[in-house]
Amino acid sequence: MNHNPQAAAALITASAFMFALTGATVKAASAALPYTEVVFFRSALGLIALAPWLVRGGLTGLTTATPGLHLFRGLSGVAAMYCFFFALGHLELATAVLLNYSAPLFIPFIAAAWLGEPVPRSLRWAIPIGFVGIALILKPGLFFPTGGGRFDPAALIGVAAGVLAAVSFVTIRRLHDSEPTTRIVFYFGVISTLISAIPLAWTWRTPDPALWGLLATMGASATGGQLLLTRAYALAPAAQVGPFTYTVVLFSAALGWALWGEVPGPWSAVGTVLVVVAGILAIQHRTPSGASA
Repeated sequence: MNHNPQAAAALITASAFMFALTGATVKAASAALPYTEVVFFRSALGLIALAPWLVRGGLTGLTTATPGLHLFRGLSGVAAMYCFFFALGHLELATAVLLNYSAPLFIPFIAAAWLGEPVPRSLRWAIPIGFVGIALILKPGLFFPTGGGRFDPAALIGVAAGVLAAVSFVTIRRLHDSEPTTRIVFYFGVISTLISAIPLAWTWRTPDPALWGLLATMGASATGGQLLLTRAYALAPAAQVGPFTYTVVLFSAALGWALWGEVPGPWSAVGTVLVVVAGILAIQHRTPSGASA
């Protein structure tokens, strides 16, 4: 394996921008289409964007001995996507993205319950810090009665996205014992597309012509971000360069401000910093290889 942490950091930062762009396009598309339909387009168009890699590798490379794990990864991943896209439509862009990226705080508990991995002692400080940050984002009044910030139930859906994404990440770790990245991404695309097609029977709304470019950008940026991220982890360990994934919050905040004039409240900003710090500490001990949900 090549070891190039500088290139890996650059690739992760580029993937973070792609994921922030994906979030922005989802938020924009959700203003005109049901979020369930946006999930379908994200899955289907992302699968189409993967086609060049599939053609190069050939269909024989798609044979798998772990269909059950692929199905579980697909179910948990698409459930996380539904929650994340709902949150994007109801919260500020940076807040929804951050809650989705709270997954590293939940991974140690899921890995302990499923894989029998002990929770590192060093995380016993990081995890409570992260949960305090989430609480500040959900409801500042829990700590500061005059802190402002009305509780938004949609934020709980955002937290659920982080939990489900954590389940998906742990499943990816199991899959990587025998499966290459492209195969994992392919089966996720197939499963999420099939599942997200079901609600279209009662929620379909034909997109306006102007929306197709937005939807195409969403699919391409999401798949591009996944491929950049997995390539980055092939060049350096997650503990070394994983913290750069949190630049997605900065990119999302910039896009949210530029496109919708979103400015987080002071305690929400404090909560964001706490979650990012805790997430970075958690990444130092975890290697969430593979594609994101």
